[in-house]
Amino acid sequence: MSQASPPASKKKLDRTRNIGIIAHIDAGKTTVSERFLFYSGRIHKIGEVHEGQTQMDWMPEERKRGITITAAATSFSWRGYEMHLIDTPGHVDFTIEVERSLRVLDGAVVVLSAVDGVEPQTETVWRQADKFHVPRIAFVNKMDRVGSNFESVVDSISRILSANPVPLQEPIGAEDTFVGMYDLIAQKRIDFTGEEEDAPTVSDISDADQEAFAPARERLIERIANVDDELAEKYLSGEAIDEPSLRAAIRRATLANKAVPVMCGAALRNRGIQPLLDAVIEFLPAPTEVPPVTGHHPRTGEPEQRAADDKAPLCALAFKVAMVEGRKAVYLRIYSGTLKAGDDVWNPRLGPPTKAKDRGGPAASEKPLGRLEKVARLFSVHADSRDKIDEAKAGSIVLAVGLKDSATGDTLCDPRSPIALERIDTYQPVITQAVEAATTADAEKMMAALEKMADEDPTFQVREDPETGQTVVSGMGELHLEIKRDVLDREYGVQARMGRPQVVYRETILGSGEAEHIFERTMDEGQLYGRATVRVSPRERGSGSLVKNAVPPPPADMPQPLQRALPPLVEAALAGVREAMGSGPKGNRLEDVEATLVAVEPKLSSEVASDVGWRIAGSRALLKACEAASVALLEPIMHLEVLVPDDFVGEVLGDLNQRRAQILDVGMRGNRRCVIAELPLRSLFGYSTAVRSATEGRADFVMTFARYDTW
Repeated sequence: MSQASPPASKKKLDRTRNIGIIAHIDAGKTTVSERFLFYSGRIHKIGEVHEGQTQMDWMPEERKRGITITAAATSFSWRGYEMHLIDTPGHVDFTIEVERSLRVLDGAVVVLSAVDGVEPQTETVWRQADKFHVPRIAFVNKMDRVGSNFESVVDSISRILSANPVPLQEPIGAEDTFVGMYDLIAQKRIDFTGEEEDAPTVSDISDADQEAFAPARERLIERIANVDDELAEKYLSGEAIDEPSLRAAIRRATLANKAVPVMCGAALRNRGIQPLLDAVIEFLPAPTEVPPVTGHHPRTGEPEQRAADDKAPLCALAFKVAMVEGRKAVYLRIYSGTLKAGDDVWNPRLGPPTKAKDRGGPAASEKPLGRLEKVARLFSVHADSRDKIDEAKAGSIVLAVGLKDSATGDTLCDPRSPIALERIDTYQPVITQAVEAATTADAEKMMAALEKMADEDPTFQVREDPETGQTVVSGMGELHLEIKRDVLDREYGVQARMGRPQVVYRETILGSGEAEHIFERTMDEGQLYGRATVRVSPRERGSGSLVKNAVPPPPADMPQPLQRALPPLVEAALAGVREAMGSGPKGNRLEDVEATLVAVEPKLSSEVASDVGWRIAGSRALLKACEAASVALLEPIMHLEVLVPDDFVGEVLGDLNQRRAQILDVGMRGNRRCVIAELPLRSLFGYSTAVRSATEGRADFVMTFARYDTW
């Protein structure tokens, strides 16, 4: 009796790949993406980054600067497989784009420069991929460049990233003699002409090739045998390792994150792309090969899982919000089920429905918080172009229009089978600028535009300064806010003046303190009263703040009306404490502070209008307790890595010393020195111009937020 074949939906999922391309800036991510699209037939002309003609870098700001700013999604086919691709930014100011992309991807291609190897931002994106357990393939690009060194890059993957790199290829030549590679699995030689229309030439390994090929293949087998028991058994018993066994072992090790296959090429010269696409199919997972996505039931908190299955209840994650032709659109990764245009979907994060027509969803007896949203239209996406579709199934990445209140990190699910997935982490902005419209007529238009931009980007925040009345925007760095100003002008037609960048400070306490506050005020609606006592103490740096309740239960002899009144008053005072944590005595958010509400004194009076007084009392008691404990300012401390030729190390170190930097290390990274330091953000304004001027434009640097601390 023959075994039943798997359903068509399962076969399609098995032939789907959701991948991203991640790297340090200028490693060649977008160039690789463009070649993927060209050789798959998705586009018919290769666009070059240096010419500002790429498909994936479609924003004018991206083409002007030659960098990727926003994660761009596309789909294409390769050898009968459906590929969903996201090209991510390499600049640290836009790291949220990488974070939310990796959250929804099943695999990734990490692009590294053959000259520079593992660079600072490579480490950042690698850690992000580790966080989400994303299997990876490494592609050593720019093998045609002067100074390229494949072995050195492989070593840096092992040494700096603590990974297990497993070269599947051995390059043939280097720099201007790089012509192709040996396929260590198939035992073939692959040669490229460099012409974009030419397919690679595949031939058998000759006797002359054996000197370079044989030891490289032996190393491959040994490295995989070290992490795969099945292959190790064959290897140790002296069996010949056939091609299918080796391929299967590499795939197992990759999916288990025990090995990182390493490929090589020169994307700009059209070398190595087709084998890389083949490796994506062969060694990165299908949606069915990753663990079921895990969340919890919104009402009960019980764990819930959803496996990749078209027939299962719908579960999707909103990982990005964008404005499309002035309307809000949401990028979705569909983990399970089928989503159709016109469907109502349940968002557990949203507040309860306010209109009768919105009161769908789970039965009343088991209804969680949340409400229905309607998916008006669905689109497949290719960079900035869209194709309307009727439905999307498990494993898809699509764009949905009509989700008015859904935001980045929201779960959208079947109302009859609710689930809430873990939300996407965001990053706290470290720099602020005041912004004002150039004309009075543009002021209202500017605020509406800024709010839309904040919806798109969780790391971009907008607020009004209560003291000055100015509109203040916050972001991840100078470039981040500069890009936002350009977008404000280009997309929304608002010319704005930006103030000088300012550091976003935090506050903490150096000791312990306790204070009471009594609030009394007579208003038209009655008397406001509150009396609360709060105790504060410092916590370990970087551990965050904590609000606790230590109010003792009411004594038995307390009058019943007061006993009944006490719990809501405690909650009101706690709410006041939490609010005050957002703005300490100096007006900045409190960090690493433990605040404990120790006493609340109710007042039995019919004239007491509401619990507002206790909220105010809790808030002001906290501020007074912090002042008693001695308040200190915390500032953002940045981790800085500068790559610079030997000739200019002295200039870089001298400049950093003037900026009061703490030098952590000076080592080699590829063929350049890597200076690692920590220093306050305020000392780094204008650093890009200064370091490039001091090094004749030959230095590269990356700075990332390290922590808030005193300096």
